[in-house]
Amino acid sequence: MNPNKGSQRVFWKSLSFLVLLMVPVLALADQKKTQQQPQASAPALGEDFAVEAKLLSRVVACEGRSPLPSSLKGQAVDKHCEWMRRAMETYRRLYLRRAEPFFAKLLPAGLPDKVVYPFGGGDLVSALSTYPGAREITTVSLELVGDPRRIHNLDSRGLEGSLAAMRHQMVGLLYQNDSASELLKGTQEGSLPGQLCFFLVALAVHGYEPVSLRYFGLETDGSLHYYSAVEIRELEGKAASPLKKGWTSPDFPECFANSELTFRSREPGATLRTHRHIAANLDDFHLQRNRRLMAHLEGKGHVTAMTKAASYCLWNPGFTRIRGYLLAHMNYMVSDSTGIPPEVASKAGFVQESYGGFQGSFLDASQQYNDEFRCLWASQPPRKLAFRYGYLDSVKHYHLVVTRRPRFDAFPRGIAQGKIAGGQKTRQSRAAIQD
Repeated sequence: MNPNKGSQRVFWKSLSFLVLLMVPVLALADQKKTQQQPQASAPALGEDFAVEAKLLSRVVACEGRSPLPSSLKGQAVDKHCEWMRRAMETYRRLYLRRAEPFFAKLLPAGLPDKVVYPFGGGDLVSALSTYPGAREITTVSLELVGDPRRIHNLDSRGLEGSLAAMRHQMVGLLYQNDSASELLKGTQEGSLPGQLCFFLVALAVHGYEPVSLRYFGLETDGSLHYYSAVEIRELEGKAASPLKKGWTSPDFPECFANSELTFRSREPGATLRTHRHIAANLDDFHLQRNRRLMAHLEGKGHVTAMTKAASYCLWNPGFTRIRGYLLAHMNYMVSDSTGIPPEVASKAGFVQESYGGFQGSFLDASQQYNDEFRCLWASQPPRKLAFRYGYLDSVKHYHLVVTRRPRFDAFPRGIAQGKIAGGQKTRQSRAAIQD
């Protein structure tokens, strides 16, 4: 018998016990060391123009009563705000009080909270009215957003004329729920960033406040690249170009084309929401070459959509790519008659429901699609629509179309049926239309 064997066993048992004791101590030390190491910095979000956004909200959207800089004090802002508050209250009284209960009953549960609004220049106010629960709204149109820094260079005399121009541009949107193209063109030049001002007025109408404002470009994979202060200085000399022949040339740098505006209500703990505007020509010629935009939109997955007063572009054979994107990615869409034509929607597996009345397009457009929409209205029971949504029809009827995937029920309880708003019933037979 070896007397050393017993000693060796005792030694190894003691060593094992010490190792077990040291494991949690070493783990704790490692955790502490990890906590002390500097964390990787978050991706740069670019220059934030929150100060300018809030000042513009005070001056143009008349949100709040915070003191103005001495250079902007005077009767110009008071006069403008008197008109603006009256116009916003008219929008709430004549439009929102009718639209809000309608959409509350209409919209089914489970819709994607990302909204895409093609041809939605300046019209954040309608997007918030249509989809009040949206967490992310993307509008795309020919209009560029504008340079927010110019507000710092205005004096009272220059401000008066700029605010008068802004009121002229906003009349259609706040009083008629529609902005004419000629008015939207005017937002591309001047001392105030017109499109941005439209967005800020939309927030004020709905009781939101701006939190941050950044500008961005799109990477090749569709991701966002936010411009830093250094990049903006470097891009100052690159003037923006109009995105369509005959459109007003922007008088500001190209880096101020696309914006991301975050906002929230004033309630404690309110959720931060996001609106992005992307300036782009959506016709097939340009969209085929704009893979960055397509990658960005496709990266959203399934979306909820809307459009209105869109010059019947989605009827046009030159806009099949954006129409194809919508049919491939949207689950639900609210539009006027400038939305997806019935035959195209049906072939893609969508169903449509009509509200209000339709006898013909507001503008001269495809006879085939006019007939299809007339058949759509004739084939369904009349359903009331008490407010204007985009264009009127050819005889000034309010009208609205829901285009949805079949699993999203568009007939929840509470949607009234009967006479259409503003006119007689338009229940025509297919035979009468064909005759």
